[in-house]
Amino acid sequence: MLGRDVALAAREVNHEPIALGHDELDITDPEAVERAVIESNPGAVVNCAAWTDVDGAETNEDEATAVNGAGAGIVAAAATSLEVPVIYPSSDYVFDGQREDGYVESDETGPLSAYGRSKLAGEEETRAANRRHFIVRASWLFGVNGRNFVDTMLGIAEHQDEVVVVRDQVGCPTYTGHLARGLVRLLDGDDYGIHHMAGGGRCSWYEFAVEIFRQAGVDCRVLSATSDMLDRPAPRPAFSVLVSEREHPILLPDWSEGLHDYLRERAQVSA
Repeated sequence: MLGRDVALAAREVNHEPIALGHDELDITDPEAVERAVIESNPGAVVNCAAWTDVDGAETNEDEATAVNGAGAGIVAAAATSLEVPVIYPSSDYVFDGQREDGYVESDETGPLSAYGRSKLAGEEETRAANRRHFIVRASWLFGVNGRNFVDTMLGIAEHQDEVVVVRDQVGCPTYTGHLARGLVRLLDGDDYGIHHMAGGGRCSWYEFAVEIFRQAGVDCRVLSATSDMLDRPAPRPAFSVLVSEREHPILLPDWSEGLHDYLRERAQVSA
């Protein structure tokens, strides 16, 4: 989902991206990764490969960490061999969600789930393997090239007239089209380290669902529930709003604007 949008955003500013999918490159294979990077001879490496099944990671933590953790280190090391920077997209799930205001880059991490631990491992592996690293924490991604919450809500509305969504998790929905452009912009400079880059504003999953149906013009009633009521396998942070303490952060449009742009792109793809 994110990788396709990064490739598109790179082309928009006249880069020549080499996009490798799962079938073309296994990032847990050090020799294959090093070979691919050397043959491509890039000016930078953006690692959009990830284990994204948050609940599935609870029973498959080793597999998730092999991709999100060790795999990230392998990619970062391959970039180091050519002395080029690497971007590692990370997650709000590296935090425990106990703050009452937004998380900044220097805040202490404390993941609650196996997925969060695997992404934090990826941050540490990337940092250790390549001094020219951009670790970019984003949250609640949605885009036209993969399964996401917006698509799920609209699919449910096709078959039923109400849906139950949690109200006690608050974050920053992020449209991958906007995030991708932000990632590509990072490569214009050398502001290495951790960056928070998520959709502007904040909302709960419940509020997100309500706005999805409003913008899409879909008549579907949204009922609210607590996380305990839905009993998902992986615990989620209750509050994981990401803000930046950097002097010149890359700010993305508000999440509602991201939703608008996503729905427009989704309609174009479906046409």
